[in-house]
Amino acid sequence: MKDARGLPSQEARATVRPGRTGRRQRRDPLLILPAGAIVRAGNDAGPCPSGTRGTGLRTALHLLTRADGAGALGAASGLADDGRRYALSPHAAPAGAWDELTQDELDGLTAQVSEQLVQVLAARREDGSLDQDHWRTRMLRLSRYVVLGAGAAEDTLLSELVSSASVRGGTYEAARAAAVRRRLEPYVADPEPGSLADRLTARGRGGPETRLAVAHALALVSTATSTSALQALALLGAGAGAGAGVTGFEDAPDAVELALDRYPPLAAVVYPVRAPFQADGAALGAGENILYLPALWGERGASEPTEASWALCANPSGCAVARFAALVCRAVVHYITAGARPVLLAPRFTADRLPDTLDPRTVAVALTAADGPGATPDGPGAPLSGYGARGHVGADRLERHAETLAACAADTGWNGSEAGERFRMILLAHADRCARAAADVRSAARRLSG
Repeated sequence: MKDARGLPSQEARATVRPGRTGRRQRRDPLLILPAGAIVRAGNDAGPCPSGTRGTGLRTALHLLTRADGAGALGAASGLADDGRRYALSPHAAPAGAWDELTQDELDGLTAQVSEQLVQVLAARREDGSLDQDHWRTRMLRLSRYVVLGAGAAEDTLLSELVSSASVRGGTYEAARAAAVRRRLEPYVADPEPGSLADRLTARGRGGPETRLAVAHALALVSTATSTSALQALALLGAGAGAGAGVTGFEDAPDAVELALDRYPPLAAVVYPVRAPFQADGAALGAGENILYLPALWGERGASEPTEASWALCANPSGCAVARFAALVCRAVVHYITAGARPVLLAPRFTADRLPDTLDPRTVAVALTAADGPGATPDGPGAPLSGYGARGHVGADRLERHAETLAACAADTGWNGSEAGERFRMILLAHADRCARAAADVRSAARRLSG
């Protein structure tokens, strides 16, 4: 069922409501959609048009893996909250167990991560909270360093090209992909020793597949460090380790697994079926779409381990690049928590009632001494600083809103009519008010932070 815009209607959208314990209801994550159709998600939705539905995690993954192995699937697309598709970084990885690092390689990765994170810790605000913009900037820098070497650490344009290559529309734009390859060329042609590009070049002998794998690695490592690592710190700050209710900063790797499992960057993926396929009683026709929604599974059991590649890369057969990205993410969280205690300032939740979604843009985390008191925003001695940190998050949100309004006003579609110019002035006025409000909120947040 669709609305007038051709998007899923409210009734057609999959919904997940937390229970009293904070656990999500366990539902079927695999829906078979005929071309142009939307069906409801949930156990009461009735049979899918194809007559089959996945009944377990292994069933869903098995069906997708079999379909991929048979060459029945086209290029996967991500599905945004508003129902629009967006392109994903194309999967590419040389064959072999190159992602299984030796101890010397692990030590080298740890040294690279620690060198970059020193600046992150030094740039904390007066209340110990991390600056969101600085965190993202440094994590993208760290990603370029790890994947390409020190020579690419300052190449901010490269990260912008990689992030803009995946755009709304469901296809990976050839022009932008070519721009990424041109920017990567000098780093891949003469890879820096110790970088991932050096290891991939040695494995793939510098061919086209190697360049695609390097671009894929930069995209996934950037996402894992800038998004999933921050979510893992928030979970640790709320007292969640290997699972809800498990505490302890030695559980940093488990917090990364929990973040990837519960808040996967690829929250919904659409796989187009390009050739008829049958497996385990499931009959898929060309033109249908497989919609994979991992969040609908709820809590996983011990026999259903998290697979990092499904959280970061949509390739049904697994992705060594995604596993490497998760490894870098764990290294980031491990280094930070080795000498600091994460304190969750925003949003407010506890380990026994984890939220269904955790937008990294709303996360505010402070880092205190690991052997110091576990102060919280509502605890003795730290209430004002906690409100200050949340104020910085609110100011960031207002600034982003102002930028969005200004960008909308700059659209040329408003040209050519008096009504369009009037709407443009209204948008600019709203943007100005948001920008001034953001400045006021940030000024108050600085005073509260001390």
